Amino acid sequence: MPRLKTIEWGDNSVRIIDQTLLPARLSYCKIDSITATYDAIKTLKIRGAPAIGVAGAYGLYLGMADFPEDRSVTDFLIYLDKNVRYLDSSRPTAVNLSWALQRLRTKAKEISAGKTILQIKQALLEEAHAIFEEDRTNCRKIGENGFELIKEYHTILTHCNAGGLATTEYGTALAPLYIGTERGRIFSVYADETRPLLQGARITAFELNEAGIPVTVICDSMAASVIAAGKVDAIIVGADRIAANGDTANKIGTYSLALVAREHKIPFFVAAPLSTFDTAIPSGNDIPIEEREPGEITDGFGKRTVPDGVAVYNPAFDITPYRYISAIITEKGIILPPFETGISRLTAEN
Repeated sequence: MPRLKTIEWGDNSVRIIDQTLLPARLSYCKIDSITATYDAIKTLKIRGAPAIGVAGAYGLYLGMADFPEDRSVTDFLIYLDKNVRYLDSSRPTAVNLSWALQRLRTKAKEISAGKTILQIKQALLEEAHAIFEEDRTNCRKIGENGFELIKEYHTILTHCNAGGLATTEYGTALAPLYIGTERGRIFSVYADETRPLLQGARITAFELNEAGIPVTVICDSMAASVIAAGKVDAIIVGADRIAANGDTANKIGTYSLALVAREHKIPFFVAAPLSTFDTAIPSGNDIPIEEREPGEITDGFGKRTVPDGVAVYNPAFDITPYRYISAIITEKGIILPPFETGISRLTAEN
């Protein structure tokens, strides 16, 4: 299947799809500095936990590329740490960003003895390339593992966007659907619009439609009714961070779906690479939740919809407790309850 190229490296810069313009316009933009990377992540030009991890890795390299090579390696590492903190502050919930930045930081420190600044820079770029390629491979494996789990179902509901546009290719939650299409198995999909920024309506529906997969967009508030009517066989969502016990942070509104799935006895699956697991935190209570600007609600897409002076609460994510999750699909296999045991085993092997 031909796929949209979410993020690419070339000519010493990153080329991304500007997802703020979808679905009206498919437009690419060039990122050639660390500040442009920060802006692209913060303003959601690029989004999705794995994709911002890759973007962050390339952005960190760009931030170090012009560091003077006649300075000391110690000065280089100090400046690297500063840039890591800067990029990591762009979005706090998705752990893939921090994971990728720390991976490059660790690489630089490991090889710093006896290496020139030029050699360390090249190692940073090679590590960013490795993260990119690993994400492509891992997402396909998630798709293959997930397809075996859902192949007997017909209609899938998903929330937000955890497709190819949230990763380097294939996606996480949508990857099993793409693998199914390659194997001649076509699923039907309900996509929650995903308030307030409509990632489901603008992005998930866009890429599924491009791939020839039947998709129907519904308002978030319609999901319970659609499920109660027996129109959904299973729910698959992505994740931005998964705690050691299986509690999962994902786009706001995910928790509601998990509750409805439990009430109506349909499976609720989470799909994510192992880089999304944060075993340093015991539960979802410890996951930081990003709060975004009130304007995303009060003036969404250029039209005022909330009276002046009215307070707005705009958390970008919520936590789904592990007990509402049927299985977690990873590139290394499917984790079933009790999640803590499976997560500990797979992350230790990784």
